[in-house]
Amino acid sequence: MSDYHIDIFVSEEDGGYIADIPDLEACSASGATPQEALAQLELAKKAWLDAARQEGKPIPQPRYRPLIYQARG
Repeated sequence: MSDYHIDIFVSEEDGGYIADIPDLEACSASGATPQEALAQLELAKKAWLDAARQEGKPIPQPRYRPLIYQARG
């Protein structure tokens, strides 16, 4: 299985960075740097997947692809 797409963007409102996984509802994290946001997101992803498994909920397959990659085929 390939891994999930991750978005990282600047949050001017918070003065830091936000990282999220579009395929996992409400799975996001923040940090002072992109690297910190990504590290926190990896922890959030593990917690999200562990909770879904424990509750018997389906785990979505990685499907999200930004439009720029969809145009390439």
